[in-house]
Amino acid sequence: MKSNKLLFLIEVSIFTALALLLDILPISFKIWAQGGSVSFAMIPVFIVAFRWGLKGGLVSGFLWGMLQIATGNAYILTPLQGFIDYTLAFTVIGFAGLFARQVQEAVRDGRTKVYLTYITAGVLLGSVLRFLAHTVAGAVFFGSAAIEGQSVWVYSIIYNSSYMFPSFVLSAVIVFFLFHKQPRALLNLASN
Repeated sequence: MKSNKLLFLIEVSIFTALALLLDILPISFKIWAQGGSVSFAMIPVFIVAFRWGLKGGLVSGFLWGMLQIATGNAYILTPLQGFIDYTLAFTVIGFAGLFARQVQEAVRDGRTKVYLTYITAGVLLGSVLRFLAHTVAGAVFFGSAAIEGQSVWVYSIIYNSSYMFPSFVLSAVIVFFLFHKQPRALLNLASN
């Protein structure tokens, strides 16, 4: 039991650090100067979520958001905006872990289409929840950047979807590819 807890802590730590590293390395595709880029950074959180479930995903996402603040990579206007854009938005990526059991069962049974479907659903759920958090923060705190006469909500939806949709597609494809090539890597030791 202690070895599973230790493995959980080690994997969450390593994959969270990898998410931060992928976020700050110049390998992302910057969409907007004010923030928002298409990057590989959500992938490690999704890996943790599918290996360890909801708890692992939420912890990894939360820690990634906190690391962005701690390393000075966060753009915070107010405490509430910082909470929504970093604490909430990155934590909810971990809700992909709701599909961990179904993904792991499909991998064990060799049902590729089933685990592709659940991986896509999990990545979509985590991405949509992050998108919603950023959209709310964008409309409430950055609405002044909208074109005159444009709804702040329309502005925020367009702004955030411009990088979140490609990030969702990129994450879904890469996570599926990684687990399709090495499906046993998806199964944590506790489930073997």
